[in-house]
Amino acid sequence: MTDLATRAATLLELHTAPKILTLSNVWDVVSAQVIAATPGATALATASHSIAATFGYKDGENIPLELHLDMVRRIVDAVTLPVTMDFEAGYGNAFDTAKRAIAFGVVGGNLEDQMKPLPEAVAAVKAVMNAGHEAGIGFVLNARTDALLRADSSASRQQTLDEAIRRGTAFLEAGAPVVFVPGLVKRDEIALLVAAFGPRKLTVISVPGVSLSASELEGLGVARVSTGPFTQRVALTALQDAAVALFAGGVLPVGTRALN
Repeated sequence: MTDLATRAATLLELHTAPKILTLSNVWDVVSAQVIAATPGATALATASHSIAATFGYKDGENIPLELHLDMVRRIVDAVTLPVTMDFEAGYGNAFDTAKRAIAFGVVGGNLEDQMKPLPEAVAAVKAVMNAGHEAGIGFVLNARTDALLRADSSASRQQTLDEAIRRGTAFLEAGAPVVFVPGLVKRDEIALLVAAFGPRKLTVISVPGVSLSASELEGLGVARVSTGPFTQRVALTALQDAAVALFAGGVLPVGTRALN
């Protein structure tokens, strides 16, 4: 088994293990190195929103793909842990984007459906999985449905959840190992989707001040919890708070560590 295939197999095992996979998303080499060196880190996930912001672009495939891929390549080269990349919606060609990322050592990825017609969204999922098959790895696709984020205002919450289940189930049947449903934070709704997809098939994002703890999500049967752009916001909040104190005549925080 190649090193790439080994890392892909490791990433898949982390999703299916009884212990929830907790990912603190990264956006550049130094954030990746800091997280990789933190006890408990078993894999890394890039955050497209955060990478775009690093270069001054808004989220939503506004950062050129070449620039996005180059940062991901640098992250992969800087660590030994498996890396999963946020593909956004695939930049118009999910197969090609996945193939290029895999060539850099990426073994997993997020792919947004953006509520496109389901056959089109399923085809994109299959395309990414095929890119993995061509490379000889079991690619760990975290197929994302935006059913909750882009819900029809006239639909009931139950109808919206049913749509998330319908789309997520289709993605699992198309070969994706797990389904990502952003906007899912309530205990009963998480339990509903775990029951629909099966244990260790659902992934969610941790939202500050709103989400359940990782241990609670683990108890519900969630496979993975990540942080998206929120870890970068934590870092930027600490930066701004330090600057406010400094500009007010104070000093930098005691306990600041030399992490770079």
